Amino acid sequence: MKYEPSVGLLAGVELGGTKCVCILGSGPQDVRDRVSIPTGQRDATLARINEVLDGWWDAHGPFQALGLASFGPVDLRPQSKTFGYITSTVKPGWEGTDVYGRLGGHRNIPVRINTDVNGAALAEGRWGAAQGLHDFAYITVGTGIGVGSIVAGQPVFGCNHTELGHMRIARLHGDTWPGICQFHGDCLEGLASGPAIGARAGVPGGEVPADSPVWEPVTHALGQLLHIILLTTAPQRILMGGGVVVSRPELLARIRAQFVKSLNGYLDLDDLTGGVDRYVVTPGLGALAGPLGALALALQAAPALQAAPAADAVSVANKRAGC
Repeated sequence: MKYEPSVGLLAGVELGGTKCVCILGSGPQDVRDRVSIPTGQRDATLARINEVLDGWWDAHGPFQALGLASFGPVDLRPQSKTFGYITSTVKPGWEGTDVYGRLGGHRNIPVRINTDVNGAALAEGRWGAAQGLHDFAYITVGTGIGVGSIVAGQPVFGCNHTELGHMRIARLHGDTWPGICQFHGDCLEGLASGPAIGARAGVPGGEVPADSPVWEPVTHALGQLLHIILLTTAPQRILMGGGVVVSRPELLARIRAQFVKSLNGYLDLDDLTGGVDRYVVTPGLGALAGPLGALALALQAAPALQAAPAADAVSVANKRAGC
């Protein structure tokens, strides 16, 4: 893992659907503190995060930069009047939240905001299982489903960041379960996220037995996601993490098998990728990929890192906007 000894103190916040993690340090070998806060009512949760950041500021002095890695969708257009806001989220009570302003705008330090999955992907590229790669994807399967797509060293960003968890997919033949997404019903997240698995099984997701028939449509859906990612951004590697995959490691082999079945020989995976077992892997940073993603964003904002490896497109835009 790359160590950042020349970088001053950095802080990061990963805002997730279930919990928010505040992290202090400069990288995986220099984590000085980490605090997890349940993602509850918006104002109370943000107030608790600010308490943690203020406590660190008082105890350790000003941070050199702050990174914010948030569940989304997030408005990442610097010219927008709602820059840094969570927009049409499925998380009740969080729509229209000014994450950038309420957590970073008042601190008079460089702040970088991006999605939680883009942050985690950048962390994996800097310290984890995607080191040395310029094109890769990071998938999280948990409370929601998200994908951080890195192309030519930068997260994909055009009119918006990508939202692959809400794609429509080819359903498993005979599966008519409607899904749970409040926007799309049977999109990928509506079919295969942690809450969807629990809703389909009728028990909490963590209690679904390994031999439950629920896993067949779930792994089919996630295999479809891999198929789509390979044929769109053609990453050199796909990292697959999140609570569902981490807690059920046996799922990865089934997802890989569904991926190969879906491709149906269209591409030679062995020739292109060295084989599916080497192509679809778990994150090198494990459960720390998300929190370290917030630090990776802070590193991009830190003045000492201005000459560091390529910053993402949103970071460059933020710098130009004076953020």
